[in-house]
Amino acid sequence: MQWKNGDTTNGHVVAGGKGQGNGLHQLYWPTDVLIDKETDSLIICDQENRRVVRWCRRSDTTQGEILIDNILCWGLAMDEQRYLYVSDVEKHAARRYQLGEKNGTVVAGGNDRGNGLNQLNVPRYLVVDRQQNVYVSDEHNNRVMKWVEDAKEGIVVAGGQGEGNALTQLSSPNGIFVDTLGTLYIADTGNHRVMRWTQGDKKQGTVIVGGSRRGEEANQFQFPAGLSFDRHGNLYVVDAGNKRVQRFSIE
Repeated sequence: MQWKNGDTTNGHVVAGGKGQGNGLHQLYWPTDVLIDKETDSLIICDQENRRVVRWCRRSDTTQGEILIDNILCWGLAMDEQRYLYVSDVEKHAARRYQLGEKNGTVVAGGNDRGNGLNQLNVPRYLVVDRQQNVYVSDEHNNRVMKWVEDAKEGIVVAGGQGEGNALTQLSSPNGIFVDTLGTLYIADTGNHRVMRWTQGDKKQGTVIVGGSRRGEEANQFQFPAGLSFDRHGNLYVVDAGNKRVQRFSIE
């Protein structure tokens, strides 16, 4: 769906919308989307169809094209060289693809399910910074991992202290965002909060929204899933349990 800024009542369908199914005009449980400005298209993780698809943003577009198939994808990212990064929740890995390439290169995990530094356990969302470091929300390990380019194992940059709601802990982290200073923002889904972890302090984060308890007030969440920032520094959070998207201005 596309929603114009300021109009919260009328979104319009830009991909799918023809019921669940595996036709090229359909989607089935899409989990992530990014805009490829170069081709003015949407790249979508069409999860239950086990594929990544691209839909042109022209108004007359009625179907997508398959970029990658046979992958139980969840999260997507693109770097400045236009490499595509995809998390695979079945293979517990993240891979980098050149557009048009089908196989990709493992850039995080890929050593079976586990909690070792060279492993992931249900990787969800991912972010790539300008140095091509890959950040992955490692959901079932309750941590966020950073993988430097060509590294054999990752670094825990948030959580990793077991599941819990202390400032040192996460519970089923999902959406993540990294700013140019390396500050990490996390949708801490099971704790119904958004956390910020700065580079200087890897041991604990701070709660910036939510976290008192789950609810539907303006400062509460029920299972926040995805998050993003706009160029003005506004934070957008997909508040999944409340079936809404929330915008916050963060100091």
